[in-house]
Amino acid sequence: MIPLVWKRVAFCDLTPHQLYELLQLRTEVFVMEQKCAFQDMDGNDHLAVHLLGTASGAGQGERLMAYARLFPAGIKFAEASIGRVVTRDAVRGTGLGHVLIGEAIASVAALWGMQPIRIGAQTHLTPYYRQHGFVEVGPTYLEDGIDHQDMVWQPPPN
Repeated sequence: MIPLVWKRVAFCDLTPHQLYELLQLRTEVFVMEQKCAFQDMDGNDHLAVHLLGTASGAGQGERLMAYARLFPAGIKFAEASIGRVVTRDAVRGTGLGHVLIGEAIASVAALWGMQPIRIGAQTHLTPYYRQHGFVEVGPTYLEDGIDHQDMVWQPPPN
């Protein structure tokens, strides 16, 4: 697995290059690859902390390989939340997605304290999120033409 540098960046601190690259990656995966026409820029990016996993290539500068959007409690859900979880196609199957989820959970704890985290997972990915301690809550629902399931992660007991 290629080593990544992880950064947590508030929307107002994103460089134009970082913003372009994260929107491009989200569009590549969520719109083009998943063939899902939806409004990715949903008016919430300015409320999020953006988790960027970048790799440095010879002569290419930094390249975004993994990304997630982090929210404190009370913005998307009553709990803190993680969303727009994505890895570049070229690194899928390397374990980077598992590293990304670990970094996202640790980032929520570092930013806002150890607390429950809610996600809206595509239902076919619920086994993946279960590996990280997320548990299904509530019924499945249709979002942007894709079945979703809310899941919650609870911090380990002291």
